Amino acid sequence: MNIFVINPGSTSTKFALYNGNEQVWTRTVNHAMHELSGFTDVNEQLQYRTEVMHRIINEAPIPDTFDAVIARGGLLRPTPGGIYDIDEAIKHDLINATQKHACNLGALMAAELAGSHGCPAYIADPEVVDELIDESRLTGIPSIERHSIFHALNTKAVARRYADSIGRPYEELNLIMVHLGGGISVGAHLHGKVADVNNALNGDGPFSPERAGTIPADQLAELCFSGRYTLNEVKRMLNGAGGLAAHLGITDVAEIVKRAESGETRYKKVLDAMLYNVAKEIGARAVTLRGDVDAIILTGGIAHSSYCVDAITSWVKFIAPIVVRAGEDELASLAENALRALKGTQKVMKYDPDRSHSM
Repeated sequence: MNIFVINPGSTSTKFALYNGNEQVWTRTVNHAMHELSGFTDVNEQLQYRTEVMHRIINEAPIPDTFDAVIARGGLLRPTPGGIYDIDEAIKHDLINATQKHACNLGALMAAELAGSHGCPAYIADPEVVDELIDESRLTGIPSIERHSIFHALNTKAVARRYADSIGRPYEELNLIMVHLGGGISVGAHLHGKVADVNNALNGDGPFSPERAGTIPADQLAELCFSGRYTLNEVKRMLNGAGGLAAHLGITDVAEIVKRAESGETRYKKVLDAMLYNVAKEIGARAVTLRGDVDAIILTGGIAHSSYCVDAITSWVKFIAPIVVRAGEDELASLAENALRALKGTQKVMKYDPDRSHSM
């Protein structure tokens, strides 16, 4: 089964062709800043990126027929995890999404390509997967609810691979899935549903290489009304310029580990604080699972670091066995989902844009 995969990022678009689970071709197109700077809105990039996609396919030594096309999901309305047919409701909500990001273009590109090849088009486990239990959603301010935005594609794919490796269904396991990257998400996977997870994008949970995480509310309120910062500047502190970037001026964890191990105390202090905060979040997710945790799985790029893995392990090893699945392969994760859809081993779902109104 030939599965074509599309993953748009802010300044690049990744393409791949899989034959079943085997990657047979891949190509990353880095978009020059002078090309992107001419667009005032990310939606304006759709035609440009679609033309690039067709040019790349025409030049590639790959078959000219596909059994399915699948793309990164994008910032839709809150929706349960799973595989979705790309329909008009999905396309409408991505075009009109309030949160603008290039990932929103993936499904639009996939639908266009699938239409010309006469095959289905899918998305799977978008960043906005929302399976939170009611207790995790409410806060002490009625007008503010916690939102579920996290590394759903990677963590659910890794969880399924782990379940396969031990011969048990993902839907029977209780797992704490920890994605360690530019953003950090820690999710409690309760029998196949993410019952609680920090909002890894907009200021919740542990701080990370680029994000501030949870901040003491009173001090944040004072900062916001100090007159020194605009709203956009504060949001930038929370996402993009927070965390390790704010403390140390760099986000390269391998470099920070190197400096910490060489005796530079400032780097060690900040890095250890980040890892401690990750461990605290893992402890909180153990509460969600009522202490019945089959495994704590560490994934994402930072999980390649033995320093970081060992530090987190030292804090949480009493909870459950630690499993390391370092790295992140969104292309492979997407292809796996498409293959399950084609084989019928996982039901393809219909996106419900009205679901968010009942939350």
